[in-house]
Amino acid sequence: MNTPKDISNLDDIKLLVDTFYSEVRKDNLIGSIFNEKIGNQWPEHLGRMYRFWQTILLEEHTYSGSPFPPHAHLPIGKEHFSRWMEIFIITVNRLFEGPLAEDAKMRAEKMAEMFHYKIEYFRNTGKKPLL
Repeated sequence: MNTPKDISNLDDIKLLVDTFYSEVRKDNLIGSIFNEKIGNQWPEHLGRMYRFWQTILLEEHTYSGSPFPPHAHLPIGKEHFSRWMEIFIITVNRLFEGPLAEDAKMRAEKMAEMFHYKIEYFRNTGKKPLL
């Protein structure tokens, strides 16, 4: 049996992103939210996610933008972020092993926590996020 290798290049990022979103799209809790929001623009979304994770994990600066605003008004709560993280961790653990794989899980968890906090903040205060 082969031991999974660490995330090391753009092909690994694409494998991670494609596998993860394949699972997300068919998930009973979060799949419909993603599919409704993204619609027929999955290729564009996946491309953005490749660039995002390539920038975050490989320090190859190909992503620019603000990841939070598209999420600000989604009808999501803690349970959605928990499921997103569960799928992400399962995907990373199935495909990769090593420092960057661990970093991916930690960064995803921090992002989920921050997005959840910010969504709740804007929802509870009635303020609008800067775009």
